[in-house]
Amino acid sequence: MITVGVFDSGVGGLSVVRQILRNLPEVHIIYYGDTARVPYGEKSKEELIYLADIVTNYLLGEGAEIIIDACNSTSAVALDFLQKKYRVPIMGVINPGVKGAIKATRNGRIGIIGTEATVKSGVHRSLLAALKPDFKLFSQACPGFVPFIEKGDVLSSEIYKLATEYLDPLLRENIDTLILGCTHYPFLEPVLAEISGTNVKLVDPAVETTADLKKVVADKISGNNLTKPEHRFIVSGDPDSFKQVANSLPVGIKLKQVESILVK
Repeated sequence: MITVGVFDSGVGGLSVVRQILRNLPEVHIIYYGDTARVPYGEKSKEELIYLADIVTNYLLGEGAEIIIDACNSTSAVALDFLQKKYRVPIMGVINPGVKGAIKATRNGRIGIIGTEATVKSGVHRSLLAALKPDFKLFSQACPGFVPFIEKGDVLSSEIYKLATEYLDPLLRENIDTLILGCTHYPFLEPVLAEISGTNVKLVDPAVETTADLKKVVADKISGNNLTKPEHRFIVSGDPDSFKQVANSLPVGIKLKQVESILVK
């Protein structure tokens, strides 16, 4: 059995956990949600690198053999640093999201919604320009989403109103593909899909990230492994609040225990 460490600022990275549970049930997951310091989207590049570093170091110390930075904000600015510092596979969610959008688009007009830090980094734009210079990317920061999702609110009238406001400029640009550039956002997929309409394909980077993970662990797992993984969930803030919200979301697993450890 292989152990994969997954981290995010809060519950968002559970959208990656959901895909791992569906596609790689043999994998043991250690999840860290930095709920005491959420949201990450408004933090500086230096602070995001620091937080990604200390959480990665902690997960490796707990036995993780592969790390998934399931936060777009830290993936955008800290992934290169982490990959150079540590000698284990460290995966982000930016590249998978862009590659998924390239596969999905029909007209080459792609939208990206994310936190302010992710959009400001310009990393999606740079990657798309390198891979498909003729394609166009239209970005929209959505700072209001994460606080709602961290409370488990993914269907309220306030979310619909906010999503309409955020998506309108992108839809007016005739996008046909939308990257959900924050791992919190797949939990809003029903709302985003209704507002975007059937002509816009929503790209969940967690799907492509898990496909990449499957390639990495293919020779390390066995379909005959009868040992059932016992996943760990750890947060830096209130474990009961995290458990309640996580269990209200369609993750594919019900959390029975959540540990509280503030990594410094």
